[in-house]
Amino acid sequence: MKKPIRLSIFILVLSVLIAALITSCDTLRDIEELDGPCTILLTSGTTVVSNGNIEISDRTQAITYRDDNGKIWSLFKEDYISYTCN
Repeated sequence: MKKPIRLSIFILVLSVLIAALITSCDTLRDIEELDGPCTILLTSGTTVVSNGNIEISDRTQAITYRDDNGKIWSLFKEDYISYTCN
């Protein structure tokens, strides 16, 4: 008789954990995706052009983009002044 009770408790705990994970997924995502091409003005005065989309972290303001070769780059808030996307 102990096994059905343990199984019921396990199923209840598992159900609560799954529900918590599902509802917290949206709050964990802090990325905004902008359609490219985008021009990023760096603090050095030069610009970077991303032909594809860029992603910006709402929390850290870091910009992530891919170059023409598909390599992923990240620019932190102290690395750029502004960005514009078409």
